[in-house]
Amino acid sequence: MNNCNWMTTDLERRYHETEWCVPKYDDVILFEFLILEMMQAGLSWAIILNKREAMREAFSGFDIDKISKYDQSDKDRLLDNKGIIRNRLKINSLVSNAQKFIEIQEEYGTFAKYIWEFVNNKPINNKFKTTIDMPATSDISDIISKDLKKRGFKFVGSTICYSYMQAIGMINDHLVGCEYYNCGK
Repeated sequence: MNNCNWMTTDLERRYHETEWCVPKYDDVILFEFLILEMMQAGLSWAIILNKREAMREAFSGFDIDKISKYDQSDKDRLLDNKGIIRNRLKINSLVSNAQKFIEIQEEYGTFAKYIWEFVNNKPINNKFKTTIDMPATSDISDIISKDLKKRGFKFVGSTICYSYMQAIGMINDHLVGCEYYNCGK
């Protein structure tokens, strides 16, 4: 069997083997991946994985409630942190997205209930043979992006939403020949 061929670093390989396309339902983890995908916009996934632990520390362990209350001094502290992605728009969006995430939790009980409804609470198992076959977006990622934007989220375009769906296991895009194809089932 061959693995998916998009990994270029050991960190990406470990992520591919243990996390990518594995269904996740815990709101803290769902929030973490939403933030990681948001921070990734315009950057490589390898950069994000390399900065993940620094972001976890800087972002209060991805604690949604704490981040939702960050003030300007917290934002300034983050912008001075050389270990993380220091983009002002992304830092501002981190806080507002945490607030919007909480609003969805209040409406649905959990963010997991909200996000998994888009796939009828069941992962989509794609059957791609090459990474060339893999799309950057889908009809569902378009719908999720539109809904999140309507709710006030930032950095949630369809491509980011598709990557998010992969990261949290809503879709399984391991190639059919990959030894991890059945990891999330």
